[in-house]
Amino acid sequence: MTLDVNLTEGKATFIRGSAFYRPHSQTSRDLGVLAAAVYRSKLGRLRVLDTMTGCGLRSLRYALESEADLVWANDADPEIHGVLRENLNALDPRQVRITQLSANQIFWRCAIDGDYYDLLDIDSFGNPAALLASCLQAVCDGGLIYLTSTDGRTISGHFPQDSLRLYGTYTRAHPCVQEHALRMLIGSLAQQAAMQGFTVMPIFSLYSGQIYRIMVRVTHQTPNLEKNYGFVGYCPQCGDYSVPSWRYLSRTSCLHHRDDDPRKPMAMTLAGPLWTGVLHDRDYVQAMVERADDLNLSSQIPLLEIFRDESDLPPYHYPLGEVGRRGKMDIPKRGRLIDALLKLGYRATVTHLSSAAIKTNAPLDIVVETARFSST
Repeated sequence: MTLDVNLTEGKATFIRGSAFYRPHSQTSRDLGVLAAAVYRSKLGRLRVLDTMTGCGLRSLRYALESEADLVWANDADPEIHGVLRENLNALDPRQVRITQLSANQIFWRCAIDGDYYDLLDIDSFGNPAALLASCLQAVCDGGLIYLTSTDGRTISGHFPQDSLRLYGTYTRAHPCVQEHALRMLIGSLAQQAAMQGFTVMPIFSLYSGQIYRIMVRVTHQTPNLEKNYGFVGYCPQCGDYSVPSWRYLSRTSCLHHRDDDPRKPMAMTLAGPLWTGVLHDRDYVQAMVERADDLNLSSQIPLLEIFRDESDLPPYHYPLGEVGRRGKMDIPKRGRLIDALLKLGYRATVTHLSSAAIKTNAPLDIVVETARFSST
């Protein structure tokens, strides 16, 4: 083992060695710790399966900060197991288990043994499509799955054939592809869960620097996939969006062009199927906000408050540059535009997906006119 300097994050002190470690991903680790702590406070237990643990930092933090009763730290790379064991020596041996297996081997072993976990952290590199069905076999009823994708080009509309092959979703490139990438991940996992008789609901969804992370709760309830799983239409002419019903997909057209020529409705570009329900669980996120100070994670409160505010708005957002381009005007000021939309009776908020975008239930033509009026 090569010598390495001690690093710290949260309550964890660790060495990196040759294991992968990305300091800029601390936000996603902080959110995982917070969500796990809330879960433990609600249920009185926390068993964590960290399937691709790397140097073991996440496992350490779940044990030290979320007070996990047991952490199973696994990584298939044999070259980093010396570093992993050294880092996890800080824990009580009864609190940790270390293995060197593939993620799918672990998931199916859990299913065979009836060994289910409260939180599965699956921080995979690239796309996690091959794990979506099997991971559901290792989570307990009501448990959490924390899933990662770093394959941004596939899930953001650049290679729709690949997204269709991997996730059963035909993606499109349009102004809010980052949000639809998150919704594609949630939707694909929800569809796999529905096949097995489970229901998936998001806890929170995070896009950060080309990394997509979703945390969902899995319950053994009768799935109602049609309610939150479908298509989102985008009008390339006016830039507006709609969420058509499964029953009327063949009739999908942009409402804002009906008067132009009733005989030739403007067809919309459809992306999906993907998740069209909430991106975040407002109550759970609020519980995370309330625990943040206790865990010295108050720096994440502003992000969590954005999650809370954008949670149940429509499944798309409007980049300010797109608003300016559609209105043939300068890019509007975000705060001023949001205030003006609120005064008109619409809902509107900033979004974590982009510092230069808003989420609102107002149609795009109203947003453009409001931006024009509020800029004068």
